[in-house]
Amino acid sequence: MRAVVKAVADRGVEYVADAPEPKAGDGAVVVEIAAASLCGTDRECYEWSPAARAFNLGLPVVLGHEAAGTVVEVGTGVENLRVGDRVALESHLACGQCFACRTGDAHTCERTQILGMHFDGVFAERVAVPHRICVPLPDSVPLETGALLESAGVAVHAIQRAGYSVAGRGVLVSGAGPVGMVVARLASLMGAAYVIVIEPNPFRRAEAEQLGVITMEPGEGVAERSRELSGHRGGADVAFECSGAAAALPSLFDAVRREGTVVTVGHPGRPVPIDVAAQINKRGITLRGIFGRRLWETWEQTLLLLNSGRLDLDWLITHRLQLSQVDQAIDLLTGDACKVLLVPGLG
Repeated sequence: MRAVVKAVADRGVEYVADAPEPKAGDGAVVVEIAAASLCGTDRECYEWSPAARAFNLGLPVVLGHEAAGTVVEVGTGVENLRVGDRVALESHLACGQCFACRTGDAHTCERTQILGMHFDGVFAERVAVPHRICVPLPDSVPLETGALLESAGVAVHAIQRAGYSVAGRGVLVSGAGPVGMVVARLASLMGAAYVIVIEPNPFRRAEAEQLGVITMEPGEGVAERSRELSGHRGGADVAFECSGAAAALPSLFDAVRREGTVVTVGHPGRPVPIDVAAQINKRGITLRGIFGRRLWETWEQTLLLLNSGRLDLDWLITHRLQLSQVDQAIDLLTGDACKVLLVPGLG
């Protein structure tokens, strides 16, 4: 079968037309991929950046961790799935035994294995995965939409992690990538008093404007605008850092009010200094981090939002490419694009 493989610890990937066919072992299923979505982590793996190396990939490995498809083979011991079932995939395989897993925090399991990093991923025609990372899709959710649920779930988790409802609150979002866009959309749907999206890329900034939010460039007086909109409150209530840009975080501290909250979603490529005395102690700001989705609460809430018709994700898709066009797909992630899909059925 055709697949995109990270074979060596160096820049680039290999598109191969004769990758081994996956088999459904005990507790596993084979899924025929309808669509696989790219994210910034895929770019890091392609570039073989320090951030990618920190994940300790099990090379060689088929890349890709965001996808949906149809079950075509079921292994022994699998009772909850059948051939023909439509599923989206959770990318984190938690151990299920550690303290975090046993107390509702499996998203922070220290023994987590990641699809497309530690076992073969979804940039392929078919993939074998443990049945417990498969999420059955309602009939109302198309498979392409299912390929967006993993990243959309990160946005839902970020909103959950804010610690309170965003209704009636001032909200900042740094980064208008797919996750930041869904955070902004959810905040608006949930009744935020205002939403400011900070984004340097003109294309993505224009896309964010379609959501009816305020858009600004970094360094364009974000803190001043936030204080103006919030009046005597002194700044936004909550800020979400979704870009992963190391330079973005200090400006968010300046733009939130005293006792406000900053939620970090993106992974900076280097350590970011924080003035604990000035920001955390004296201003009482709460700093929260998230990783992936809360298992399985985030998935349940995201599917409910989709099934109710309150949340639509298809507008995120700007490009559909063949597996053989993976180099072009990676290039698009830093250009004029939002969600880029690799669709095996295109050729």
